[in-house]
Amino acid sequence: MTRNKKDRRDGYLVTEHDPMHMIMPYILGGRADNEAVLNDYFDMTNIIEYMKKKNETAQYRYTYFHVILAAVAKTFYLRPMMNRFTIGHRFYDRKEISFSFTAKNKFEDNADESLVIIKVEDNDENISEQIHNKICKEVYKIKGEGIQDDTTNTIEWFTKIPRWLLRIVVKLLFVLDYYDKVPKAILDVDPYRTSAYVSNLGSINLEAEYHHLINWSTNSIFILLNKVKKVPFFNDDGTYQVKDAMKISFTIDERIADGFYFVKSIAIFKHLLENPELLDAPISTPIDL
Repeated sequence: MTRNKKDRRDGYLVTEHDPMHMIMPYILGGRADNEAVLNDYFDMTNIIEYMKKKNETAQYRYTYFHVILAAVAKTFYLRPMMNRFTIGHRFYDRKEISFSFTAKNKFEDNADESLVIIKVEDNDENISEQIHNKICKEVYKIKGEGIQDDTTNTIEWFTKIPRWLLRIVVKLLFVLDYYDKVPKAILDVDPYRTSAYVSNLGSINLEAEYHHLINWSTNSIFILLNKVKKVPFFNDDGTYQVKDAMKISFTIDERIADGFYFVKSIAIFKHLLENPELLDAPISTPIDL
């Protein structure tokens, strides 16, 4: 990609976009004012069989979270506008695919939560194993070794600042972010500076339709993974089959692309979930749809 002196440390400046989208950051307010919500039930039948085969030899168990996140990563790679963000009244293509999520140290009311950030690498490793290994490594550090994540450590430091001063500091950080001047120490641990923030509600047997975006930082997509349950899938003739399915919700900053692009991206994501063996290849491997 051609470099531009207006590139950010975390993104390449988008110089070619249709006029309607280019004007949106000026007239439509912040990210939280431009939310589009896409959700649907996705068939988990083939993923269940895929995980069974994986878990026959895996040291650490594969879960829905691992496989679905691999499918999201593959989708973002094949559909790069899904990895776009807007800040400073400009659009940027994020330089890497990354995800953030919260991991509870124990399933107890008073248990601490840790924030995890994983970055996807474009290499020869198959994307399913790469995501699985990265998540297991980070979660083991939190639950097995009791290591507190860097993000939480940084947030804890900020909360020690007097309230009146913290308000000024936060406003200053918004200004610095507009001009890409936020200190690197904050950039590296910011969970809202990733391709998508993912919440695995199914792990706590919960369901939700929607989660808002926030105006801080550059995160354009929030993904909710709900619990798996029996759902009827109807055929054109009115007959139906009851299958194991999960409702997955995407809250998206609608300024990054148009509706047609979003719909086609969801179709690719659905295809990957129905054919999870496609995830047993490097992220760059093309697919036929």
